[in-house]
Amino acid sequence: MLQESANMANDYDALLQQAKRGNRQALAAIYDAFQPPLYRYVYRQVDSQETARDLTAEVFHRFLQSLQKGNGPDQYLQAWLYRVAHNTIVDYYRRQQHRHHLPLLEQFVAADDDPVHLAELHIAADRVRRSMRQLTPDQQQVIALKFFAGLSNQEIARIIAKPIGAVKALQHRAIAALQRQLLPVEEEVTL
Repeated sequence: MLQESANMANDYDALLQQAKRGNRQALAAIYDAFQPPLYRYVYRQVDSQETARDLTAEVFHRFLQSLQKGNGPDQYLQAWLYRVAHNTIVDYYRRQQHRHHLPLLEQFVAADDDPVHLAELHIAADRVRRSMRQLTPDQQQVIALKFFAGLSNQEIARIIAKPIGAVKALQHRAIAALQRQLLPVEEEVTL
């Protein structure tokens, strides 16, 4: 698995070098490889599919601009794109002047779900949203990258520019905080 990940990173680095030379097939391959996971990552952090599409397009627009200016990544393309995606999301929320919630509920709701089940899902999703907002921004990003984007700790470390040990610590603290907030507290019974 680790070898496979290293091979993919090398393939992406080779595509990146070709894209820097203006190779359209390399640019298309980069887009095809990274658009779906970047979209999923962005979508989990904004409140609509349209906004997620727009922000994902902005990530690739910034990528192309950086290539045209001779800037951008020389390696670690995936980490660079996710960092740009994160910054694009932060910029979006700054422009909005308020924090929207994560659209967790939409992935669980089927059109034919009964109203009681939907109400329970709404309540659960709201609890998760409120709990996620209690995490630090770094913890929120680590949780989103790990569980929504499905990235490894090593990939997350590259994206957030922190050592892998710091990523593990952030993840551990975030999960512990979410458990404390979401799991019911058992009341002590004294006789």
